[in-house]
Amino acid sequence: MRTKKHRDVHHLSPGLNVLFNIIAGGFALLCVFPFIFVIIISLTSEASLNKNGYAFWPEEWSFAAYEYIFKAGDQLLRSYGVTIMITIVGTLISLIVIALYAYAISRKNFTYRNFFSFIAFFTMLFNGGLVPTYMVVTQVLHLKDTVWALILPLIMNAFYVLILRTFYNTTVPDAIIESAKIDGAGELRAFFTIVLPISLPGIATIGLFATLGFWNDWFNALLYIDNPALVPLQSMLMRIENSMQFLLSNAQLSSSGQSLELLRTLPQEATRMALVVLATVPIACAYPFFQRYFVQGLTIGAVKE
Repeated sequence: MRTKKHRDVHHLSPGLNVLFNIIAGGFALLCVFPFIFVIIISLTSEASLNKNGYAFWPEEWSFAAYEYIFKAGDQLLRSYGVTIMITIVGTLISLIVIALYAYAISRKNFTYRNFFSFIAFFTMLFNGGLVPTYMVVTQVLHLKDTVWALILPLIMNAFYVLILRTFYNTTVPDAIIESAKIDGAGELRAFFTIVLPISLPGIATIGLFATLGFWNDWFNALLYIDNPALVPLQSMLMRIENSMQFLLSNAQLSSSGQSLELLRTLPQEATRMALVVLATVPIACAYPFFQRYFVQGLTIGAVKE
């Protein structure tokens, strides 16, 4: 009788099941629709945008925006390569540093756990500022015009450390680690053989955040990179946007027919949307690989049994 009542509470009728699926599908469509609309605008001719505005089915399709961007040629592919490289390397190094730091301050038998926890928390409230950071990177570490200037400043994040420390405390029982030590395992061996597999959802969640941070970073390139061969994707796309704005400004100041024709034919809005597409599609493809671990990492420990 108890089992039957339990099933009745959690069982949905076919009608409600269909209704909830329609609601969930509609919500998913609302989430995806803006990005689809951005892709459509990037494939719309500038004349059609000026005449009819944004439309889900444009009057005239055009690849002029992508042609304008791909005039950069090898530079675009090189920037993609730089961004992919710093994202992969930076995420791996960041995960190693953050995971080990968080594990150390999560261990109750670590004498200085409160001190190092405070150090991590303190950096969330106060930092050295832009000028000291620039001096350290360029004059102390001599990283200017190197890929490490795009990686090292982002590998440590105190917020991620505190999140992962809480994850360790919530999901990794002390008894498991103690049993490993009884069998002769040290701290590092216990971490890599026992704690790491258990903590995979939390580490994957932090990995997703770190990946997004490295992929979307453009400010460090603006500060430290002058060599065109080391310019990452986001910085290069921003330079294309600035170049287009420069051409438009000069064309508006000039009264020559050639400048006016340039102003009329330059795909302004479509290029902006194409820049969004080129910067977003590759990293969006990584979400399905992190989704399962991401959901687990956010929900584990949310319910106290």
